[in-house]
Amino acid sequence: MRCLLPFALLATLPAHAQEAPVEHWIVATDMWGTNAWSTLDIVREGNRVTGTLDGDPLEGTLRGKAIRFTAKDAKGTTYGYAGTLSGTAMAGQADMPDSNHPGVRIPHRFTARRLPDRPAGGPKTWDYAPTSFSNLFSADRAPVLTIWPGDSVRTSTIDSGGVDAKDVTRALFGNPQTGPFFIAGAAPGDTLAVHIVRLTPNRDWADSLDTIVSRALGGPFAAQAGSLGKPVRWTLDRTAGVARPAGAAGALKDYAVPLRPMLGGLGVAPGFGAAPLSTGDTARTGGNMDFPEVVAGNIVYLPVQQPGALLYLGDAHALQGDGETSQYALETSMDVEFRVELIKGKPIGSPRVESPTELMVLGQAGALDEALKAASAGLIAWLQRDYGLTLSEAAQVIGTGMRYSVPNLAGRSVGVAARIDKKLLPPRKL
Repeated sequence: MRCLLPFALLATLPAHAQEAPVEHWIVATDMWGTNAWSTLDIVREGNRVTGTLDGDPLEGTLRGKAIRFTAKDAKGTTYGYAGTLSGTAMAGQADMPDSNHPGVRIPHRFTARRLPDRPAGGPKTWDYAPTSFSNLFSADRAPVLTIWPGDSVRTSTIDSGGVDAKDVTRALFGNPQTGPFFIAGAAPGDTLAVHIVRLTPNRDWADSLDTIVSRALGGPFAAQAGSLGKPVRWTLDRTAGVARPAGAAGALKDYAVPLRPMLGGLGVAPGFGAAPLSTGDTARTGGNMDFPEVVAGNIVYLPVQQPGALLYLGDAHALQGDGETSQYALETSMDVEFRVELIKGKPIGSPRVESPTELMVLGQAGALDEALKAASAGLIAWLQRDYGLTLSEAAQVIGTGMRYSVPNLAGRSVGVAARIDKKLLPPRKL
C-alpha cells in the first residue's frame, strides 16, 4: 500500500517544466471496494507528462486522450497508471504491488478529478447554501466546495433533528452536517486551523429535553429519572441575546440564559482504512465533540487525514452547559462563517481549541479517565512543541495552572478538555 504523503509542490521538476501550468488532481484508487485517495500533480509538455503522485516523482506520456505514467517511491517501488482523459475527469487502471506477496502485481480501477485553479486576487469569501447534508464524516462524499488556505466561507447548518430555519425537515436526524469542504493543498500530516468567525442563530426557537444523562445522575435521583425525557421548546430572543423555556411557569417563569452559539459538530474525514465516522460520534479527527468552546473568535485545530481534509460542520447549539447533560443542548439552526488556514507538515494527535486567552485540548474516549489522559497528553505535547517546554517543565506548568472541563457526557464517547491560560506560558516559539 502506498503511503499518502503531503500535497506536492513539484519541487522535483526541472525549472523549464515548472514554467508550464501545474494541474492538481485527486485520485481515487479502488482497493477492493475501499477508496485510497491520492494527490496527483502533473505538467504536460507535448507528449511528455511529469509531476508527482503523493509526493513521489512520476513520468509518463500523453497521446490524445490516453495518459500513462509511472511513479516511484523512496523505496524504489513503482506504481503504474493508464487511463483516459475526459475534460476534468480521468479513469483507468492502476498497476500496483501486492503488499502480501513480493513480486506480485495487482490491477485496480481508478478515477480522478481535476481541482479548479485558485482564483486570482488572494483569499476569497465564498457563499454556500447547502442543498444536502451528511450523517457521516466520510472521505467518499463529494466535496460541496473547493476552497484555499486563507479563504472564508459563509454557509448554514440545520439542527440535530434535520430541521432548517423555516421548520422544514431537510435531512435524517442525528446531527446532519454541512459539507464537506475541500481545502486545496491539505494533505495527511498537516493540521487544519478553522477560525470560527461568526455563529448566528437563524430562527427564534430551539429544542431540548428535560432529562439528565445517566453518567451525571446518581443517588436517589436515578430512581426518579423515569419521569424525565420530555421535549422542551425554548424561545430565542435574538435581539436581547437570551433564551427562555417557552411557556414556563413556577420557578422558571422568569428564567433566562444568555445565548452562546456554538458548533457541536466539527470534523474532518478519517484516514485510509478507517470507517466513516457517524455524526453522533467523535474521533481524533473531531466529530460530534459538543465542546462549548467551539464558538466565534476561537480557532479549532484538526489533524488532516485525507487529501483536502474534507471539513464538515453542524449540530449547532444556541447554548450548552458543560457535559450536555440534558442529552440535547439548545438545538437550533445557524448561519456560520469560518476561515481556514493550513499548518503544513506539523501533525497533531487530537483536536485542539485556542481562544484569545486559553489553550485547550480535547480528549475523547469511552471512559472519563481515558479521555482525561488523552487531553493531558495532548496539552503536554502542545507545550513541548510550540513553547519548547521539557517534560519536567510541562509537569510544573500543568501542575500549577491547568484546569479540566467536561464538554460531553451524552454521547457514546465522553470528552474531557485540558486547558491552560496563555498568559502563564513563555513566548511561543513558532
